[in-house]
Formats: sequence, C-alpha cells, structure tokens
Amino acid sequence: MKRALLLLFGLMPAFGSLAIAQPVPSRPAEMISSYRLQHSEGKVTSDPLLDRIAREQAQAMASRDVLDHGVLGPFNSRVASSGSGHAAENIAYGYDNFAKTLDQWIESPGHRRNLLMRGASRVGVASAKSATTGRTYWAMVIAGDYEGKASKSKASAAVQHPAPRQTCRVAILNLCL
Repeated sequence: MKRALLLLFGLMPAFGSLAIAQPVPSRPAEMISSYRLQHSEGKVTSDPLLDRIAREQAQAMASRDVLDHGVLGPFNSRVASSGSGHAAENIAYGYDNFAKTLDQWIESPGHRRNLLMRGASRVGVASAKSATTGRTYWAMVIAGDYEGKASKSKASAAVQHPAPRQTCRVAILNLCL
C-alpha cells in the first residue's frame, strides 16, 4: 500500500507538469486567434497601427470616462489609415484583464460577430484606466481584406483610363469581331 501511494504521489508532479506545459495564450491576438480557430475562422496577428487606433480610443474613453465608439469621431474615419477593406471595433469597460473582457465580448452577439469577422487577419487591442474612477476601458480593432483594397484601386484605375474604342463589324455577347 505504501509503495502504491508513493508511486501515485510520484506520478502527480508529472501530470501536473503536463498541464502547465500546455501553451496558454498570453497576448490578446493569440487569445482572439484561439477563439476564432474554434469557430473555423483564421488567426489574426497583432498590428501596430491597429494597436495605436485602439489605444487612442481607449485613452479617449478613459479621459472622458465614457464608453462611446464616437468619442474620437466616426470609426470609419479613424480606421481609414489602416488600408483595410473592412474593419470593426469592440469597446468595453470594467475588467482589469483582457481574458475577462474577451469573455464579455464573446457573450454579446454583436461583439462576437466582430471577433469572428470573415477575412480578418489583423487586430489591435488596448486598455486605459480612468484617472477619476479607476475604471478600465478597452478597445479592439479587427480588420481584414488588405489585398482586396489594392485590387479595388486597380479596378477603379482601369475604369478611369478606358481602352480605345474598337469599331466592330459584329458584336456577339459583348465580344467584338
């Protein structure tokens, strides 16, 4: 019996180290990517420009102590410099850590939709604390379709500079013969 207990207790640290050795997402982009992968969406990477946009939003909300997407102006104006084809923003306040904030967003249908945005490839996350109330404000900007924007500008350039007109003897299904 003594030997069995020693063996059992001897194995416990090995099992405990297995649990500790499992990778635990520590950064917001990793945590968001983990959630997205569970729902068949691609990973996102942290983007310095989106981090800056999120930080400015979080700081503005904290300095005014107000939860408001428009505190710095319309979202589409604030994110235009990112060059993305589509983007979304989640904001929150209350929790001091990102894991709890992410859980809050996952429980909200609109925020969850943003987290699972199709084609998203980059994300920026920031928090700021209100000096007056101590409340922590969070902002996340998620974006994608970076290549699509370049394709759209090429397509519009082609429209602005049409090819010279040909004279057609026969036109069949928009083909000039």
